[in-house]
Amino acid sequence: MHTRMKIATLAALAAFAALFAQVPAVAQDAAAQATAPDAGMIEAVSEAAATEGSYTPMAPTKGKGMPTDPRSDEPGAMAKSLTFQDQYTDNGIYALGMHDYILLPVITVISLFVLGLLLYVIVRFNRRANPVASKTTHNTMIEVVWTIVPVIILVVIAVPSITLLARQYETPPAEAVTIKATGYQWYWGYTYPDHGEIEVVSNMLPEDEAVRRGEPGQLAVDNRMVVPAGVPLRIQTTASDVIHAFAVPSLWFKMDAVPGRLNEKLLTIKEPGVYYGQCSELCGSRHAYMPIAIEALPPEEFAAWVKAQGGSMPGEEAEAAAPASEEAAPEQVALLTAR
Repeated sequence: MHTRMKIATLAALAAFAALFAQVPAVAQDAAAQATAPDAGMIEAVSEAAATEGSYTPMAPTKGKGMPTDPRSDEPGAMAKSLTFQDQYTDNGIYALGMHDYILLPVITVISLFVLGLLLYVIVRFNRRANPVASKTTHNTMIEVVWTIVPVIILVVIAVPSITLLARQYETPPAEAVTIKATGYQWYWGYTYPDHGEIEVVSNMLPEDEAVRRGEPGQLAVDNRMVVPAGVPLRIQTTASDVIHAFAVPSLWFKMDAVPGRLNEKLLTIKEPGVYYGQCSELCGSRHAYMPIAIEALPPEEFAAWVKAQGGSMPGEEAEAAAPASEEAAPEQVALLTAR
């Protein structure tokens, strides 16, 4: 009797064990069937994104938007290192032309003229050539010339200088793309309020990593400030701690970033490219290690970058809401007529 009870008990336990063993197996099969379509959908979405186009960081062009090494084998490297970088904004082109064709010739002529006068005085009016010193005290012609000529020179310089100042303070248009650059100790942060409040934190790359990527050392960053080329930009600067300065030489752009203050300036980059700069205000022990890298993309590629960052282009939300409102309109009319 006891043996039969034991056998019956063991059989019941075995049946329950078999039953509970089948339940997890069925659950696992159901989970596998449920996840398989999701995985396929993710692959399809990624393939669709690849075919539709996605953001790929732009490779910099050697010598464009960056300092020139006078020791390099590039043609004219030494001459380029003695002047400003090539400019890629209208204001920069104007300023560089003013420097090359007005200021530099005037300074050169004045310097050579003063040097010639010094040499002439040394040779003509030394003690050996003039044992008896001249007692001339006035010369009307010389005094008129050295008063009028400097005035003319200053006027020639003042006209383009004031024009350049006025151009640099031009107000950004209403449709300009707004980008806010915030200086921290010691890196930059970029915010895109027009594109879903995208935030980008930009730190300097180690020099070996920068060289591996084909970028200049101490100027390359992990996340660039990406902007559309050929489009007016409203660059706003501020700081969270001390005074910084947002400066990019090849774009003829420099603006202080002051805590508690929002500065604003218009910037339009003429062509796509990567342009490098640095903080140019002494801001602490790592002041030299907060570079700026601006990547100007064609507008369609900039839109792809915005999507890659999880943002949206202006007007997309309104366009998405418009079909929904159009579909809801007939239903609302039907309800009103039914009443």
